[in-house]
Amino acid sequence: MPSHHHVLKAEMALELCLVFGYAIADNAYRMMCSELNNHFILISGESGAGKTEASKKILQYFAVTCPMTQSLQIARDRLLLSNPVLEGIPVGGHIISYLIEKSRVVYQNEGERNFHIFYQLLAGGEEERLAYLGLERDPQLYKYLSQGHCAKESSINDKNDWKTVFNAFSVIDFTEADLENLFGIIASVLHLGNIGFEEDDQGCATIPDTHEIKWIAKLLGVHPSVLLEALTHRKIEAKTEEVICPLTLELSVYARDAMAKAVYGRTFTWLVNKINSSLVNEDFTRKTVIGLLDIYGFEVFDKNGFEQFCINYCNEKLQQLLIERTLKAEQAEYEMEGIEWEPIKYFNNKIICDLVEERHKGIISILDEECIRPGPATDLSFLEKLEEKVGKHAHFETRKLAGPKGRKRIGWMEFRLLHYAGEVTYCTKGFLEKNNDLLYRHLKEVLCKSKNVILRECFLLAELENRRRPPTVGTQFKNSLSSLLEILISKEPSYIRCIKPNDRKEPNKFDDFLIRHQIKYLGLMEHLRVRRAGFAYRRKYEHFLQRYKSLCPDTWPHWHGPPAEGVERLIKYIGYKPEEYKLGKTKIFIRFPRTLFATEDAFEFSKHQLVARIQATYKRCLGRREYVKKRQAAIKLEAHWRGALARKAIQRRKWAVRIIRKFIKGFISRNKPLCPDNEEFIVFVRKNYILNLRYHLPKTVLDKSWLRPPGILENASDLLRKMCVRNLVQKYCRGITAERKAMMQQKVVTSEIFRGRKDGYTESLNQPFVNSRIDEGDINPKVLQLISHEKIQYGVPVIKYDRKGFKARQRQLILTQKAAYVVELAKIKQKIEYSALKGVSTSNLSDGILVIHVSPEDSKQKGDAVLQCGHVFEAVTKLVMLVKKENIVSVVQGSLQFFISPGKEGTIVFDTGPEEQVYKNKNGQLTVVSVRRKS
Repeated sequence: MPSHHHVLKAEMALELCLVFGYAIADNAYRMMCSELNNHFILISGESGAGKTEASKKILQYFAVTCPMTQSLQIARDRLLLSNPVLEGIPVGGHIISYLIEKSRVVYQNEGERNFHIFYQLLAGGEEERLAYLGLERDPQLYKYLSQGHCAKESSINDKNDWKTVFNAFSVIDFTEADLENLFGIIASVLHLGNIGFEEDDQGCATIPDTHEIKWIAKLLGVHPSVLLEALTHRKIEAKTEEVICPLTLELSVYARDAMAKAVYGRTFTWLVNKINSSLVNEDFTRKTVIGLLDIYGFEVFDKNGFEQFCINYCNEKLQQLLIERTLKAEQAEYEMEGIEWEPIKYFNNKIICDLVEERHKGIISILDEECIRPGPATDLSFLEKLEEKVGKHAHFETRKLAGPKGRKRIGWMEFRLLHYAGEVTYCTKGFLEKNNDLLYRHLKEVLCKSKNVILRECFLLAELENRRRPPTVGTQFKNSLSSLLEILISKEPSYIRCIKPNDRKEPNKFDDFLIRHQIKYLGLMEHLRVRRAGFAYRRKYEHFLQRYKSLCPDTWPHWHGPPAEGVERLIKYIGYKPEEYKLGKTKIFIRFPRTLFATEDAFEFSKHQLVARIQATYKRCLGRREYVKKRQAAIKLEAHWRGALARKAIQRRKWAVRIIRKFIKGFISRNKPLCPDNEEFIVFVRKNYILNLRYHLPKTVLDKSWLRPPGILENASDLLRKMCVRNLVQKYCRGITAERKAMMQQKVVTSEIFRGRKDGYTESLNQPFVNSRIDEGDINPKVLQLISHEKIQYGVPVIKYDRKGFKARQRQLILTQKAAYVVELAKIKQKIEYSALKGVSTSNLSDGILVIHVSPEDSKQKGDAVLQCGHVFEAVTKLVMLVKKENIVSVVQGSLQFFISPGKEGTIVFDTGPEEQVYKNKNGQLTVVSVRRKS
């Protein structure tokens, strides 16, 4: 369980995240409205750090803050509800999708899931819909969903999320036909992943089971045989003819995965365009926007591939932009104002970002060359080309180029880059294939002729006429990133850094090492040092003086000199220390927020004082005028009112005199028969007693309290009391269960035996008896077999003391209907039949010693059993009720004798002391020391 400290940290962190997120959104919105410029909010962080949740909160804030019209309300609802469907950039009323990770559709790393819509459809889709799509609810049945071994995530409720997504589709104007086509495409991707290939005698791929092919053909509206051929053959075009060649097993798997990625990627783009068409804003008068960028963060895994290379390149560019827009701007302002500052040491990240960006471009260019050059190209040849072209770069290493120590940590197919966040090792296996991402022309022809309306819009027939090679994934990525940066550079930035608390997505868990790692590679500490080294607040002299001039007598109400001198006079009067501020050419720079807060508090206080003084003077004049007017009216009213009160008091006194006389007569004649003189008094007494009695009724049978009645109501009070007691008794009896009744009967027997005779009896009254202190599972099976003919009535753990050496041994005392058994593990050490039981002895002290006496004449018995039990009252009572003999229990004082063997007896001495002890004394007697309980 998490500690209270961590729970408190989690609650505080959540509140701070909401406050800061809203504050950033509010600041961007107000700056856009006041300065009429464009803004963007960049939300970054690792996968699972809460970027999407942060974007939701900001969208909700904008939805509440912005002015409301009917058409704008519809657009807002659609924009907010598009968030569960997509993860993109809301720019006003428009969504742009950047750099979708299509490879996740066909492969997931350990601990990763595929896109959420697959799991949501299986978990929340109606049975009829799933049957129509040929799907079952278990995601483990689908290869594309089970590779990461994370199909079920405890922190994600796919069924509830499906309801949200489905409702969002209806608000965004999706028709039933659109949904049918869309879900058909999603289901076809899952069926594609389950297609199994086998190799024939010629080494060509075949599909022995066409069950999945039939479902895909139905959902996409294509012919099954055409689809089957396209997945196992490739069409090669010569100058005047076409040749269809069979594919190997490896190429068929590639063709299948390429089809799945292409179908999902283009459908996602279609979905973005569809949502954008419903978000079109007809008001073209507003020219400013706020961009919200929710983008994946820097990734470092045990195995890093092409996807991590692209993602980290994007983060390098964004980090570079952040440094350009923050640190350099900070330095420029200080230089312009003539403030001394040393920012050079804070730009190490900037240098690394510039070098890494140059290196990334070179690697992508080499990758494209390898993909398009004639002749065989492999991942190994790509790595060799990297060593040749960028091997001399300071931030690039391979196993061949690394030193003796670094060589051990880099594989033969790997290269290492030094990012601003640290070193990352990439495996080149699959780089060329993922960069090509080619969809065979044969498969493209099948998809272009699909009867699925959405798919026909995604795969146009015009594509078949274009013979040019499509751009590689790296080129698309680089171009898309360039367009993104162009948009961001043109706007004022705000930043939200999301920190993932732990890798398991568990609430209230903080992994300190993970958090420190993220803070380091995000560069947050460097930015914090920059802010701490700089000044938290800066403002022009005119504005600062205009706001705070009331704090100094020399500047209030008007300052006639230069603003800089007025500010200097003002801060000296307030008491600024030299280390708290700097005076620039046109601005004052305040280093610490607390200094500004103290100034603001003083300003608020002085403002209240001034307002209070003005209000006091004005209210005094109004009050004086009202006072004179009211005083004259009050004097006249008082005169009339006093006369009315005097007349009313006379009437009330006369009425009181009549009532008092009547009650005095009634009291005098209260014991006489009912008559006009005492009737009202008696009725009043009865009513008053009954009303008071209802608040003083006894709550339990044992409560003997009763409100004392007046003399004339004693008989009635007795009847009421009997009725109340009878009702309480009936209520109590109805509430007693059979089990409790049996326990109370046992308590009665205990009382007859021990009440007033043994210490600890009073304390035992509140301790309920149980059926047994030993479960049947705790008794050895051999013992159960030996006494199987008898039903066990009670069992309790005891300590048995040997009759000769008084050695303590752990035993079990088991009571049946006929006998008592002293049991050691699988052995019955002593059986005492109730017919041979002579008696039971205990002491009058608080110890748990009991001695079961047997008849000396009984040759079967070894002697009396000396036992110590933690539940002595309960055990003795159970034994007595089973034996069914009277007066068999003796409560002794001082000592007792017990039978050891024929002609030999032992003695147990009972005494009190500061602590409980059981030992053999010098006289060979067993001494039991108890702590005397306070009476």
